[in-house]
Amino acid sequence: MEADDRFVIPAEHGAEGPHADEPVERWGPRLGEAPVAMILVHGRHGSPGGILEVARVLERPRLSCLAPAAAGGAWYPRSFLADRDANEPGLSSGLSVLRALVSRVTDAGVQRERIVLLGFSQGACLTAEFAFRHPARYGGVVVYSGGLIGPPGMDWKGSGSLEGTPVFLGCSDVDSHIPKERVDESADVFGRMGADVTKRIYPGMGHLVNDDEIDFTRNLVDTLFEEA
Repeated sequence: MEADDRFVIPAEHGAEGPHADEPVERWGPRLGEAPVAMILVHGRHGSPGGILEVARVLERPRLSCLAPAAAGGAWYPRSFLADRDANEPGLSSGLSVLRALVSRVTDAGVQRERIVLLGFSQGACLTAEFAFRHPARYGGVVVYSGGLIGPPGMDWKGSGSLEGTPVFLGCSDVDSHIPKERVDESADVFGRMGADVTKRIYPGMGHLVNDDEIDFTRNLVDTLFEEA
């Protein structure tokens, strides 16, 4: 990776808190050189380089990809099923990083409708929570083994529309970190918010990303390029 393939989010884009000064790694064309971009969010103890392996496996070299780093390797300290306050300030900081990156991408000339937000595990939970709190028409929201953040019994009431955004949720039915019930709840919430939801529960799968999930994501990216 070349030195200019890594950067820190400029202050004017509004990232705040412990994750604000962490590096963002890039793969593929520079922003503005391709009509479609993807923001990839790593899981707990993960890294930008690790989650960018998804971009490489997609085999879509025209895709501009950005992957932010969490301070200390975790976006928030507790389980995603804990009270939200228990995961501050990391949670709000992580959300601000995603908000800043979306702004950076659109400032480079990529339409929001051509931005895919993708995460795995803790990164998937952060990605889902961002889409819930900042609803708009995105190119896609891809949630690998994750769901909305908050304790059991929460009543999510989205105040905006996802305007037909394709939202994918894939997870095992026996994931040791992500209860199937939370995936179901998240799919229902996004459906009420006007998303085009695809939920796939894989029997007996571990906490990982499988070929079917990659195929779905590849097809999503191809559709965005065809429509660009």
